Amino acid sequence: EDRDGSCVYQTVLTATLFFPEEGGQSPDKGTIDGITVLDVQIAKGVITHTLEQPLETGCVVTGRVDWRHRFSNMQQHTGEHIFSGVVHRRFGLDNVGFHLSDSVVTMDYNGALSEEQLSEAEWETNRAIAENLPVRVFYPDGEEKHALDYRSKKELTGQVRIVEIEGVDLCACCAPHVSHSGEVGLLKIIDSMRHRGGTRLTLLCGEAALLDYEALHENNAAVSAALSAKRLETGGAIARVMAEQEERRAELTKLK
Repeated sequence: EDRDGSCVYQTVLTATLFFPEEGGQSPDKGTIDGITVLDVQIAKGVITHTLEQPLETGCVVTGRVDWRHRFSNMQQHTGEHIFSGVVHRRFGLDNVGFHLSDSVVTMDYNGALSEEQLSEAEWETNRAIAENLPVRVFYPDGEEKHALDYRSKKELTGQVRIVEIEGVDLCACCAPHVSHSGEVGLLKIIDSMRHRGGTRLTLLCGEAALLDYEALHENNAAVSAALSAKRLETGGAIARVMAEQEERRAELTKLK
C-alpha cells in the first residue's frame, strides 16, 4: 500500500530505460503499457518500477518515458557538471552534495564562495554552454581510469562511467546528460547560503530557469505598477517607501 492507503504494484522488467532515483537525482516519470509509473528505485542492481496497476507476469510491455521531465533533468545535471567543473578548476573546491528534485537543484561545496566568485563562475558556465561543447560518456578500462583526473564524491571501484565536457569537466556520474552543452540553454544561481563550513547553492537551468524568470518578471511588474516605478528601479522605490514609513512611525511615536 502507498502512504495514502491506495494499492500500488512493484514491477521488475528484464530491461528498462527508466532512470531510477540515484546519485541525488529524482527518477524518470512516464508509463508502462499506459499505466502511470509512480516511482523507480534501484537496490543491489535491480530496478523496481512502482505502478498504479498490476502487470501480468511474463508479458511483453512498452515503456514511455516522460521526455519533458527527463530532458529537464538532463539540462539541470549537465549544467551542474559545468558549474562544478568551473568552481573546481578556478577555486579548488569540490562538490560534496547534490540533489535534483522536480523543482530545483541544490549543491554543496566544501568551502566558502564569495558573491564575486559565484558571479565569475556563473558567467564562465554560461559561456561554456554557449560554445555548444560536446558531452562525451565513456567507460575507461583499468589503466586509462587510473590515468584520468576525474571528479568523484567517493572512491570508486570496478567499472566507472565518466562524463566529459570538453575542456570544462571530467566527472564520474551515472545519470543521463545532454549531448552538447548548448542544450542546457542557460544556468542561473537563484540562492546561496553558508552551510556546514561551506556553500550551498540553488540553481536552475534551461526551461526551468526561464519559467523562474517569467514568474519573477510578473511579480516585479506588479510591484512596478503598484509603486509607479520603472521595472529596474523597484528596489529603490521600495527602499523609499520603507524609509517614509519609518519616518511616519517616528513622528507618531513622538506625538504620542
